[in-house]
Amino acid sequence: MNKRIPFDFFFMVGSLLLSVIIVHATYTAVIRPAAEEVKRGWAERWEVEPTFAPEPHLMIILHEQEPEACFILTVWAGFILAYRWRLLSRERALLERDFIGLREGQIIFPDDVREFSRPLEQLPVEDQKRFLPRALKVAINRFGATRSVQHAASASRDECEFEAARLDAELSLIRFSVWAIPAVGFVGTVRGIGAALQQAQRAAAGDVTGVTQGLGITFNATLVALTLCIVVMFFLHQLQLLQDRLVLDTKTYVDDQLIRHLRER
Repeated sequence: MNKRIPFDFFFMVGSLLLSVIIVHATYTAVIRPAAEEVKRGWAERWEVEPTFAPEPHLMIILHEQEPEACFILTVWAGFILAYRWRLLSRERALLERDFIGLREGQIIFPDDVREFSRPLEQLPVEDQKRFLPRALKVAINRFGATRSVQHAASASRDECEFEAARLDAELSLIRFSVWAIPAVGFVGTVRGIGAALQQAQRAAAGDVTGVTQGLGITFNATLVALTLCIVVMFFLHQLQLLQDRLVLDTKTYVDDQLIRHLRER
């Protein structure tokens, strides 16, 4: 039987391609032409003033291949973070709804489970697969099967722990980008050092231009990579905080809206 490829896969691949297009187009149209203009200005200044020491320029820092790759990974991580953020917002919106319709002080006995589970079963299939309805359904069905409040509460907790593990696993690609961004920066560092060493003989003869250019690649790649990694890590931790709050709030919702209304007779 053929299995349908999940939407998440298409989103990850599509967002990666879109990130490459956006960043490369920006580099081609803006950053690299601006960097070449700055270099020409510096060259003209050096002809007049050989001791001229230019100030660091943003376009010069960004124009190499390694910073471009770091930006591609950062934009890709941003798309994934925004997508996960949107899904979490949809799940949190369910906490404002009343799925069972219990009044204050109303009791559910094991024989009443069928009646009170009907509103959950009448939800659209997509809604039934979402976190809160799933946790409520698991708890009330376990109560009906075992006639035990403790087992129902345990089933609810297990579902929350499963969801927490699933949400954490779905951050794997963002964690990959957090690892890959400084790794790409380190590639630039190695390339820059290699380029500087190739010009060592010319430096010994008094021309240090090649060495300084190589070291410039080294420090610029490292600077961009570490800066972007810090930015992505900040938003990743914010997303993890939202996930943890969603799981805890869902557990509280199930306890308040269902578990405390259950009685074993």
